[in-house]
Amino acid sequence: MPLTSFSQAEEPVCRRRGDPEDPRLSKDGDIILGGIFSFHSNWKDRENTYTHKPLPLECISFNFREFQISQVMRFAIEEINNSTDLLPGISLGYKMYDTCGSMARSVKVALALANGNETVSVPSVAPCIGPAQVQAIMGETSSSPCIAIATVIGPFHIPLISHSASCACLSDKTKYPSFLRTMPSDYYQSRALAQLVKHFGWTWVGAVITNDDYGNNGMAIFTETAQQLGICLEYSVFFYRTDPPNKIQNIIDIIKLSTSKVIVAFLSYFDMDVLMNKLSHHNLTGYQWVGTESWIIDSQTAEMDKHHILDGSLNFSGNDMFTEFWEALFNCKFKQLKSSTDNQTECTGNEDLSGLQHSFTDMSIMPIFNNIYKGVYAVAHALHSILGCNKTCNRKILQRIRKIHFWTKEGDEVYFNENGDPPAKYDIINWQPTENGVVDFVTVGLYDASLPADKQLSLKNKSLVPVSVCSEKCPPGTRKVLQKGKPVCCYDCIRCAEGEISNITDSITCVRCQPEFWSNQRRDDCVKKETEFLSYEEIMGALLTAASLFGTCMTAVVAFIFFRHRKTPIVKANNSELSFLLLFSLTLCFLCSLTFIGRPSEWSCMLRHTAFGITFVLCISCVLGKTMVVLMAFKASLPGSNVMKWFGPTQQRLSVLAFTLIQVVICILWLTVSPPFPFKNLKEIKDKIILECALGSTVGFWAVLGYIGLLASFCFILAFLARKLPDKFNEAKFITFSMLIFCAVWITFIPAYVSSPGKFSVAVEIFAILASSFGLLICIFIPKCYIILLKPEKNTKKNMMGK
Repeated sequence: MPLTSFSQAEEPVCRRRGDPEDPRLSKDGDIILGGIFSFHSNWKDRENTYTHKPLPLECISFNFREFQISQVMRFAIEEINNSTDLLPGISLGYKMYDTCGSMARSVKVALALANGNETVSVPSVAPCIGPAQVQAIMGETSSSPCIAIATVIGPFHIPLISHSASCACLSDKTKYPSFLRTMPSDYYQSRALAQLVKHFGWTWVGAVITNDDYGNNGMAIFTETAQQLGICLEYSVFFYRTDPPNKIQNIIDIIKLSTSKVIVAFLSYFDMDVLMNKLSHHNLTGYQWVGTESWIIDSQTAEMDKHHILDGSLNFSGNDMFTEFWEALFNCKFKQLKSSTDNQTECTGNEDLSGLQHSFTDMSIMPIFNNIYKGVYAVAHALHSILGCNKTCNRKILQRIRKIHFWTKEGDEVYFNENGDPPAKYDIINWQPTENGVVDFVTVGLYDASLPADKQLSLKNKSLVPVSVCSEKCPPGTRKVLQKGKPVCCYDCIRCAEGEISNITDSITCVRCQPEFWSNQRRDDCVKKETEFLSYEEIMGALLTAASLFGTCMTAVVAFIFFRHRKTPIVKANNSELSFLLLFSLTLCFLCSLTFIGRPSEWSCMLRHTAFGITFVLCISCVLGKTMVVLMAFKASLPGSNVMKWFGPTQQRLSVLAFTLIQVVICILWLTVSPPFPFKNLKEIKDKIILECALGSTVGFWAVLGYIGLLASFCFILAFLARKLPDKFNEAKFITFSMLIFCAVWITFIPAYVSSPGKFSVAVEIFAILASSFGLLICIFIPKCYIILLKPEKNTKKNMMGK
């Protein structure tokens, strides 16, 4: 295989490529400072044929603001040169380059400042190094060019001090070790924006973002903080000034179709100018714009806002709005920038040069002027500290700048933290149109990141507050329920359930009231539950009381009739002693029902059930005694029977006493082991407290009822067996009917009692007592009273004997 070798004559390997870059403004001095500015914001496009060497960029769209900023740098340098305290005997010079808004050109001029611009070649045997041409570089205005420049010049340890680049990413000293700035980081501005939006109650906002490092990083921090504060983005669109018309139209359509009325604009002033030009054609008014420091200070933006789209805008501005110091500078009308040969134009604040006129109030961009002013002075103070440095101290300009700490003549404190950032303080500026159509800027608040979180933001008023929410605030008495598939700011307001309240706006939950409280009609407060019990004042209580008293009176009347006719055959034949005892017990039965009415107390609870149990047993015992007397009397009438001697008056009394004592013992045991007690029933009826008597021992209660039922059943059986005894007036028939009614009432009582709510269960029990008492009274005594009063002819011994 043939071998081919190539050789090349030795030629210089370290030489500048391309055409040299000449500064637009320059001045010689002992120490040179560099400046990188976009005196023009654009350039003419040219097609490269790749057959001829490309021509240099032809810059267009003169940027008056950048030119003003360069003059502030010159002003500061001249002021330092005229000072006898700072850098005495040393003159500062400058070299300022125009980048035409090109990031590539920004990097190119940065290298020119770092390595020189001379057309020289170094032989290959010599090292490709040389001293830096400048001690520090001021600029650029935007974050993305600063990122590119800081990346390139970082290894040279040449300080790059920006007056306007605010991207939080530039605080990373591992990537950008030589970058510093006199404008606060967007980390604070983005958080301040979110707090400002929250302060005015805007939870539903849109966002327009510059599609570069500045916009992306700033918006990322804003979005994170906004989410923590409960703010949602309806849309987030990216915009760049070179976007095609169809993309810009799409952004405009999104804004038109949106429901949010607040737009957060994270845009550079270049992009804001272009966007305002487009929005003005569509007359998109009625939106509250909230923006960053980058475009509030732009004169062209205010001039382009022909339809007052930005009226009322809220923006952050560096907290440096000063007066007399800058008025002298603005009295000087700078000469128009012509060429690199006319680069010695001076303005120290005491000249009256003719030239550029500008309709915009230049005072609006003073914070940026002050930032570049402080940056120049920071370099001067660092150089001054190096002059007084001994042989052992650090002479590196970058390290000295990081440690400077001084105050300007206006009282502004200047220093850099470990990330190369200044203190984060902002004025909150409101755009307000004046009568002559010129925009006026009013400071409405302050943000200071050094204060506690709850005191960082302070505003004078809330007068400019449009509504921008996805859903209206949920009033007290409701809770938020998220709408499916939508952000957390979109929700429905659901009324709290019964027994639950919410007493704050936009509550996410409803709180259950305490057991003794209930929610009011609006569901925003817990009110004391209404207590319920069977009282004498209500209709049902009054009717039952009347029935009880009527039964008592009726019993008394019957007793009186029996007493008046006690010697008549019908009274004597029906065992008058047991009859009077039965009437007495029926009186007690009617009266004991009154103990069930009224507010339950400890004594009334114990009395009502025990009195009821004992009086009814006494009553049934008397009826049982009468039934047994009928049976015994029939047995005694049979030949050879001697039964009645075993069931005479004494035995009848003892039987009634014995049956009653058994119930007394049961009641005593019940009261001893677990007596009834007053109880607040909170579960039966949700919105009321039912005052009732808890049974204590349910076994005791059902033992009392069971014993009454046992005696009643036994009495019914005996009466039923004696119903057909051959007597003219059969007592057993009436007892059978009375016991039938009695048992029917109490059998019906059990399910009715269990199923009745609240006070109605008490009413059911009273009704059962009264019904069974009336049954006994009417069935046993009314027929006799009928004969006594209306059929006296039948009230004879002969008639009673059936003769």
